[in-house]
Amino acid sequence: MLPQDSRLQNEKDIERVYRKGKSFKEDFLVLKAVKNSLAKSRFAFIVSQKVSKKAVARNKVKRRLRETIKKQIKAMAPGFDNLVIARSETSEKNFPEIEKVLIKLLKRAKLIK
Repeated sequence: MLPQDSRLQNEKDIERVYRKGKSFKEDFLVLKAVKNSLAKSRFAFIVSQKVSKKAVARNKVKRRLRETIKKQIKAMAPGFDNLVIARSETSEKNFPEIEKVLIKLLKRAKLIK
């Protein structure tokens, strides 16, 4: 689980990132990022039913995304609200593939070095 202060939970904040965030797409993931006025970066994850009809599979994808962010949180640039959106092929990928693509996205967005 991500620390409480690293989670983007307010629906208005998520909507703001979705509408105004700069998008970065890589294979089966999309990252939207927008600046905030906080000292930490916050994350939210969207895994729709297009990824899988089964809640178990969607939750598995979310757990894998959260774990990757949790590993990278110390190296993260502060002051961004981020939204990670999984596309339909994500449920077929294993953890190392998801981790590799998400780290690549974070580097492209200049959120980690």
